[in-house]
Amino acid sequence: MITIRPETTEDYAAIHEVNLLAFGQEIESRLVEALRESPDFIPELSLVAIEGGQVVGHILFSPMVIETKDGAVPALTLAPLAVRPEFQNQGIGSQLVRRGIERCRTLGHRIVVVVGHPTYYPRFGFSPARARGLEAPFPVPDEAFMVLELAPGALDGVAGMIRFPPPFEL
Repeated sequence: MITIRPETTEDYAAIHEVNLLAFGQEIESRLVEALRESPDFIPELSLVAIEGGQVVGHILFSPMVIETKDGAVPALTLAPLAVRPEFQNQGIGSQLVRRGIERCRTLGHRIVVVVGHPTYYPRFGFSPARARGLEAPFPVPDEAFMVLELAPGALDGVAGMIRFPPPFEL
């Protein structure tokens, strides 16, 4: 039985380990820690999956903007999503994404951007971002650069460059 809830300070070390094990490097773990220290961090959007009292997965949504000709449009980015290797392919990541999207909507957010696996994220409603008029500040294949409207019409008339939070530039 998986429980999904917002992270607590007691989860920090386990979240670090989940990201390290899932990605095989420190980059994502350090990114989570830097985002957590950001003044824009939203604690309710850093979720953990718990099984048997152990943190087995983690997802984080962070504020970002879409720079348009008419000004900045607020959005969120989904990154990272991690599940301990021995718990992968059991639907835990999907549960985290679904619960995270639900939480984002509940908090009134309207747009989520992800750079991720092109066959994974479309099942949650993500679609190609460039087709919606968005651009990334770095090279990324069209099929891996995706966006999700959390509110109908949220992307109507929105076109421009996405800007990730500063910790992504580390």
